[in-house]
Amino acid sequence: MADALPMALRVYRGLSSAATPLAPALIRQRLKRGKEDPARTDERRGLSHDARPQGPLIWIHGASVGEVLAAAALIERLRALNLRILITSGTVTSASIVARRFPPDVIHQYVPYDAPRFVQRFLDHWRPSLALFIESDLWPNLILASAARRLPMVLINGRMSQRSFPRWQRMSRSISALLGSFELCLTQSRTDAERFAVLGGRNVLTTGNLKLDVPAPPADPARLERLIAMTRGRPVIVAASTHPGEEEILIAAHKSLSGFFPSLLTVIVPRHPNRGAAVAQLVATSGLQAALRSQEQQPTAATDIYVADTMGELGLFYRLAPIVFMGGSLVAHGGQNPIEAIKLGAAIVHGPHVFNFSDVYEALDGAGGARVADGREALVKQLGRLLADADARSALVNGGERVVAELGGALDRTLSALEPYLLQVRLEMGAADA
Repeated sequence: MADALPMALRVYRGLSSAATPLAPALIRQRLKRGKEDPARTDERRGLSHDARPQGPLIWIHGASVGEVLAAAALIERLRALNLRILITSGTVTSASIVARRFPPDVIHQYVPYDAPRFVQRFLDHWRPSLALFIESDLWPNLILASAARRLPMVLINGRMSQRSFPRWQRMSRSISALLGSFELCLTQSRTDAERFAVLGGRNVLTTGNLKLDVPAPPADPARLERLIAMTRGRPVIVAASTHPGEEEILIAAHKSLSGFFPSLLTVIVPRHPNRGAAVAQLVATSGLQAALRSQEQQPTAATDIYVADTMGELGLFYRLAPIVFMGGSLVAHGGQNPIEAIKLGAAIVHGPHVFNFSDVYEALDGAGGARVADGREALVKQLGRLLADADARSALVNGGERVVAELGGALDRTLSALEPYLLQVRLEMGAADA
């Protein structure tokens, strides 16, 4: 099989194997940057301190938080079939979300570094019955080693961005070998399906975006009640999952808007909570008053901008604010998922860079379910209109909810496509119990 691989993949395999001794140095570097859990670094080398459960095991892999949360409803349905679930991901944040959002019987492991030795250890230990890869986190050694073991693999919620597609086309033989290892490719949109088919995907079907079917994120009732009490009577805007370069625009927009809405409170939720102190410093430099949630500070009457630099509390702030600006869209990051905010009754404003969710935002904008702002002045104008006009907010919320309802159903279509594989797993379960 190795001889049949494209040259680029053979070179990759050789280099990644040769680099194996460098793993400890890489782990130390990532630990210093807060990108690894010091108690779980063995998992990056394919080792685990957790026992494999008896019977069939469904392995679900996603790169980070967004992919893991996209699988939440699917995992719930699989658990209802009495199937055990192993989730792998690559970030500390996603591990924290799994611990917070999923039942304890759902196992989380960090995906091993993509070196042949580490991948073989991982597969030897866990021996999954079925592998579901979310979106497009395609690690060559992980995929090729799984295929060599005849492990059934399905790509779910597949997405191929406009930026990634031409890059993969330049490596057509390599991507074809990887995608050809999947028995089925389930994509978010027809455009994604066309791109995966061109790149060598087999049995490509459009099932829709699982992120449209995710349940609304939870919120601690006591914490929500406390925040509502502390902000009562104040207009509130939440800027969710913001990225560097956006906070400066949002701070400037707040200063402009506070001239018309003097008690305005803007809540900034940075995509990466460890940036909270840096965001608070930007606020202070601008002459405004900030409070940091990570330091257990509460928004007082003197607080202009509340920096919510904590994990897993977006559900809390979506319930607090009637207006949400979706981050990652004023800079060329590609935008964040607006669905959860819409499901919790928020009126959505976003910037022009939304290519990560282009189909969703196109539908929202076309149906009056979101408003776009391409810079500070437009952002001030859109937020100001919504702050001043409750009917405009309601119309935006209603439009967003209609779009989410119309675009939903990906979960049922995905499960239908997976049914032959799940049937085989259940047959294995019955044989094991016999």
